[in-house]
Amino acid sequence: MFIAYAVVAGLLALVLAASATFTLQRNEAIVASMRKVQVPDGWLPRLATLKAAGAIGLVAGLWVTPLGIAAAVGVTLYFIGAVISHVRVRDFELAPAAVLTLIAAAALVLRVAA
Repeated sequence: MFIAYAVVAGLLALVLAASATFTLQRNEAIVASMRKVQVPDGWLPRLATLKAAGAIGLVAGLWVTPLGIAAAVGVTLYFIGAVISHVRVRDFELAPAAVLTLIAAAALVLRVAA
């Protein structure tokens, strides 16, 4: 189970780090998606920070189990919020957020089981 967690957490951390970077750089695709779900521009740095913290926590969770569990819970909640935000404005292009929710939940289950 630990190897599975390491793979899932590593890949998810890479996605989160890239997304955080693009969010901080105000990448047009990211900003457009955030605007579509009515996220204020002032929230972008905070959301990027949450993604970066999740990435760091998932990787640190390889050595510190409670930190990995906490990070996986946080990332799962983050993406549940993203799915809810899409549904709230009736934007049904929510596959990326839904898939990342499932991957984060898988990381949580794998870390708890390891």
